[in-house]
Amino acid sequence: MTGAIVQDAPATGETTNRNNKYVYFFAEGKADGHGQMKDELGGKGAGLAEMTNAGLPVPPGFTISTRACRLYFDNNSTLPDSLEQEVREAVARLEQVTGQKLGSPENPLLVSVRSGAKFSMPGMMDTVLNLGLNDETVKTLAAKTSNPRFAYDCYRRFIQMFGNVVLEIPKGDFDEIFEGVKKKKKVHLDTDLTAEDLQAVIAGYKKLVQKKTGKPFPQDGHEQLVMARNAVFRSWYNPRAAHYRRMNNISESLGTAVNVQTMVFGNLGNTSGTGVGFTRNPSTGEKEFYGEFLMNAQGEDVVAGIRTPVPIAELEKEMPAVYNQLRETTTRLEQHYKDVQDFEFTIQEGKLFMLQTRNGKRTGKAAVKVAVDMVEEGLITKAEALQRVEPAQLDQWLHPVLDEKQGLKVIAKGLPASPGAAVGHIVFTADEAVKQGKKGPVILVRAETVPDDIHGMEAAAGILTARGGMTSHAAVVGRGMGKCCVVGCTSITVDEKNKRMLVDGKAMKEGEWISLDGSTGRVFLGKAHTVDPDPTSGVFAKFMSWADEVRRLGVRANADIPRDAQVARRFGAQGIGLCRTEHMFFAADRLPHVQAMIMAETEKDRRKSLAKLLPMQRADFAGLFRAMEGLPVIIRLLDPPLHEFLPKREELMVEVALLKQKSPRSPKVKEKEKILARVEQLHELNPMLGLRGCRLGITYPEITEMQARAIFEAAVKVTNEGKKVIPEIMVPLVGSRQELALQKQIVDRVATEVFEKAGTKVTYLVGTMIEVPRAALVANEIAAEAEFFSFGTNDLTQTTFGFSRDDSGKFLEPYVNQGILQQDPFATLDRSGVGALVRMATEKGREARPGLEVGICGEHGGDPSSVEFCHQVGLDYVSCSPYRVPIARLAAAQAVLTESAGEKGRTL
Repeated sequence: MTGAIVQDAPATGETTNRNNKYVYFFAEGKADGHGQMKDELGGKGAGLAEMTNAGLPVPPGFTISTRACRLYFDNNSTLPDSLEQEVREAVARLEQVTGQKLGSPENPLLVSVRSGAKFSMPGMMDTVLNLGLNDETVKTLAAKTSNPRFAYDCYRRFIQMFGNVVLEIPKGDFDEIFEGVKKKKKVHLDTDLTAEDLQAVIAGYKKLVQKKTGKPFPQDGHEQLVMARNAVFRSWYNPRAAHYRRMNNISESLGTAVNVQTMVFGNLGNTSGTGVGFTRNPSTGEKEFYGEFLMNAQGEDVVAGIRTPVPIAELEKEMPAVYNQLRETTTRLEQHYKDVQDFEFTIQEGKLFMLQTRNGKRTGKAAVKVAVDMVEEGLITKAEALQRVEPAQLDQWLHPVLDEKQGLKVIAKGLPASPGAAVGHIVFTADEAVKQGKKGPVILVRAETVPDDIHGMEAAAGILTARGGMTSHAAVVGRGMGKCCVVGCTSITVDEKNKRMLVDGKAMKEGEWISLDGSTGRVFLGKAHTVDPDPTSGVFAKFMSWADEVRRLGVRANADIPRDAQVARRFGAQGIGLCRTEHMFFAADRLPHVQAMIMAETEKDRRKSLAKLLPMQRADFAGLFRAMEGLPVIIRLLDPPLHEFLPKREELMVEVALLKQKSPRSPKVKEKEKILARVEQLHELNPMLGLRGCRLGITYPEITEMQARAIFEAAVKVTNEGKKVIPEIMVPLVGSRQELALQKQIVDRVATEVFEKAGTKVTYLVGTMIEVPRAALVANEIAAEAEFFSFGTNDLTQTTFGFSRDDSGKFLEPYVNQGILQQDPFATLDRSGVGALVRMATEKGREARPGLEVGICGEHGGDPSSVEFCHQVGLDYVSCSPYRVPIARLAAAQAVLTESAGEKGRTL
């Protein structure tokens, strides 16, 4: 049995026409013979083929291609007879190569059946080991190995795997039988069971299969193989695999290959073993041999936690020759693939076999370090290094992270809206966050946040909401502030009135400690330790400098206060692409003046309140200009509806009713009634399409006038300090040339007044935010007035789809799950719809005004796929939250490299 394994070789004269061939022996999978091997063979099959052709010790086998999987689903979960015949021929060839026969009682062939998609999806799909065993072949295996315990252990594993994966019997049912035998025999470890004990387990398993399926456990090896192959195909659509694909943007249409490979056994005794490893440390990126192994074990034992694996370095002491061969083999693999390899191996009676190699998953920190190190080692180029790191992985360099060693309990999970870690006491209101935040760190827990929570959000270490999506208020503002934020955590109920939140029936009160992981959306009970990464480290800075050498697209930041602007500049921002002036109005010292301005019944009274806000706004803008000296700063004029600055209508109605009941003659009644009357006047059925944006400035031009004056007076002041200031004033929600022209007239008039009075002139631009479809359709007309365009893709997505950004979370998930949408359009730009408007507006605008500056300032500015699209349509810059600036820089560089590769491919 153990001496029968030899390398397979290509059959002489065999046709390998890719279009009519579905099954490939490992030795046939050459890159020059079959084009893109991963597309056809999946990552695992391609790796096995490469290792076989490199002469490495790989147990022979064959791969049923991903096209066969797609055909299986297209053909009502069956395969055509011609393909079934191709599989039978592959089995016959494998039998010839090994000298063994599937189902033979004299010399049985045993195989593993494993999935293998193009992209690594570890643990997401299913595997069956020891296939080919039955009531007769298990006896042969026992006799040939002189090890009955080993043989029956393999058989019980096979029945359990096959029963769970193929027959869909819950694993727990098998575990119950297994644990029952262990309890009866009074043993603690699986390895303490004898061959006779394992035969009792097998008998119990077979009874379970008969009971659950109404049929005996299949004894025919060919029937077992067909059933296992189809089950692996079906596992492509199991819930965890589907979720993993959605999470990693892997196409549903790819399908999985199936790898059928001769079994080798690590559980034959103390000279056998199995392990997994990496050619470099996948956590830190250090160049060290990394992994674990177990002697006398099969692969599942290493990851199941039943036995504690041993560090791979210990293998050198136990089996030095095998260890040295493994080191030499994996070093060759890394040199061949020019990347970190994640490998699996088995040692069968002192002989090493390689079962898998693939590019290893790694942390963001490790990805950057490995990329830089491999360039310096001469393995890869800088361009290749830039393609090795997923932009989102850079998050781990920019935010505090939880120390996972502590082992805290996960109590809930939501959407990872803003990365990093946060630890603090629970508070339920913004005011309490400010108050308690002075004493120690707090986590602001809300059903959902609203704009007037801004002060509490700023004071909090982290934000947790029960509702909302990835572009909800909490998510957008949290990212802009660099705050750890978890949103849409539906398993929690926020009871603000009683100052508690309910999680699985347990009440957590204000003041209790919780910890958030904004990178995964996990919520932990208790106080976790955090680790602060160093974004200015040599490796990170060097890597980002390479990205900057390549990219064409500029990267700016969305920042409202000097502190955020300074963070953005430290992370490489080339200016501010969006300063939202309304956020400045929610500060405690300003809100009363804003409310007084809104309550005013005459222009004269409004101007009085605005005059009090003027010096505050001027100071805000001056701070931004100083922080971004020499770089452009785009300031958006007031955008949200005025009612957002007033108390909520429903709350006021309750307050008035209670006051009338308790103190009907109190002067507070008339005061509150007056506010309620104004709120009623401002109340809109659809405020996002109501009196906001440029419509505010046209209705109340004195607001635009005050803001323009604050901008220009600040610009003059900072210019006179000897600093270069580049202000760009953005008028929001424009849908026609006339709207922009009216607002621009006010801005230009105020600029002239300020410059003449100061004796100093500052160069500035006036442009608009394209966020309604009509603006894109008539962009050529608007460009006659606008000196720049900035796409506000949050609102443009909302108005194009007719989706409410705040309410769409109720149906977006089923839309994505059912394939109506490929992705959340508020997270990744919808290229065919919203993107078409972006492209159209850019082209029309530049036709009317050559050299028109065009950028994007929605949340899409930090999404790698959206950044790539912005590069493709020729935008000048993207703008994103400060903590996404490095992500956008890398994505912009990768867009250039992808484009260059495509052009090279077309040339070839």
